[in-house]
Amino acid sequence: MASDVTADPDVDPVSAARTICLHLLTSRSRTRAELSVALAKKNVPIEAAEAVLNRFTEVGLIDDRAFAAEFVAVKRAERGLSVFELSRQLRTKGVDNEIVESVVAGFDPESELEQARQLISRKSRSMHGLPDATATRRLAGLLARKGYSPEIVFRAVREVLAERDAAIDL
Repeated sequence: MASDVTADPDVDPVSAARTICLHLLTSRSRTRAELSVALAKKNVPIEAAEAVLNRFTEVGLIDDRAFAAEFVAVKRAERGLSVFELSRQLRTKGVDNEIVESVVAGFDPESELEQARQLISRKSRSMHGLPDATATRRLAGLLARKGYSPEIVFRAVREVLAERDAAIDL
């Protein structure tokens, strides 16, 4: 199919929009905003794009809430991202703030701290020969890149390094 729907007058814009969306949805789920941007890049008329997006939403092919819940579960488990970073990424994908807030509402500061501790616990054992300042800097950098707040970062690093040092002393 041509990259520009308007280039061929014989192409039905609704049919083209449907094909584009189905093609994109076969590889992974997407937000309504992501699909809307893709349709705009292909110069699909707004009316045709909205008609297809509305229909796909009605039948459940587009579900931003389900997308956000799955995204959070996968990214938290695979990459250990913080709630802040997960929220930021969802917003860049066009997920509504209300949906983002409801999906991440179940995470409290204690679960964030525990997630951060788990991320750096194994890594800290390989740093037993390093000065504390170096280990602290590296572990803090790892957590900061994943979006954890400074309070969580330094509390987790302090606790994990204390546990590591206690285990080494034994």
